[in-house]
Amino acid sequence: MEHRQLGRSGLRVSRLALGTMTWGQDTDAEHAAEQLTAFHDAGGTLVDTADVYQDGHAERILGGLLHDHVPRDELVIATTAAARRAPGPVGGGASRGALLTALDGSLRRLRTDHIDLWQLHGWDATVPLDETLAAVDTAVTSGKVRYAGVANYTGWQTATAAAHQRATPGRAPLIATQVEYSLLARDAEREVLPAAAHHGLGVLAWAPLGRGVLTGKYRNSTPADSRAATPHLASYVEHHRTERAARIVHAVLTAAEGLGTAPAHVALAWVRDRPGVTAPVLGARTGHQLTTALASEDLTLPAAIRAALDDVSDPGAD
Repeated sequence: MEHRQLGRSGLRVSRLALGTMTWGQDTDAEHAAEQLTAFHDAGGTLVDTADVYQDGHAERILGGLLHDHVPRDELVIATTAAARRAPGPVGGGASRGALLTALDGSLRRLRTDHIDLWQLHGWDATVPLDETLAAVDTAVTSGKVRYAGVANYTGWQTATAAAHQRATPGRAPLIATQVEYSLLARDAEREVLPAAAHHGLGVLAWAPLGRGVLTGKYRNSTPADSRAATPHLASYVEHHRTERAARIVHAVLTAAEGLGTAPAHVALAWVRDRPGVTAPVLGARTGHQLTTALASEDLTLPAAIRAALDDVSDPGAD
């Protein structure tokens, strides 16, 4: 698998990332092990998790696999903090106490002494930004975190945080932002991607398959074994089941048929090679889904097909 620099940093990561949002709920430890092994065998290095996934259980599963299946030093582990909410004085958010407590919890669950990429999972307007970013600096200078980034920040939030870090001597710069980005979700192009490019942040794209809709499996019905058929993820998928999405899915299916490949490959290749994107995050539920997605590594979209997909998914065209 090809590797890329993550933003304006020395960190190199695989251009496809393995997501773990389903681990501990729809994906048990055995199938998570199959996913991680297949990803590693394909040359993948970047594994993305979060302290809020199944209340930390996804991190626990990954922590066990780092010792029993794939060597820790052959992976780049990314996780998050700031989104967890719980009772108590340091129960959540982006305060210094909450962030550093969350970091220690992630380290215990992951069974590691450091996190390669620590991401602020959301903007917290109740905490001064300087306090939040000072906590990030503490995490980096302590050696518990190697690099820092943000996730789900708007354009102005991304620019403000990145500029603050680079303008303050001795601060640990932000190197990445994670945002939803796919043929069905291109809003990030308006402000987030330009802000990331200006400040030297790499972009990690979550839900690159449009929450599964771009695979084409929801064209005519809701498969019984799909995310949309589960109570906890039905609304997550339904968000992209619109008339506009149907037109884009049809274009993806047409392109895939012409290229002799899977629709998922077309959708992933489009995101992967967009300007500024370092890696799409693959959130597969099963080993088969992941293996299918990994095969997109061999596909480069012809310019004419890329242009056609750009046109049909243009958010300003509606």
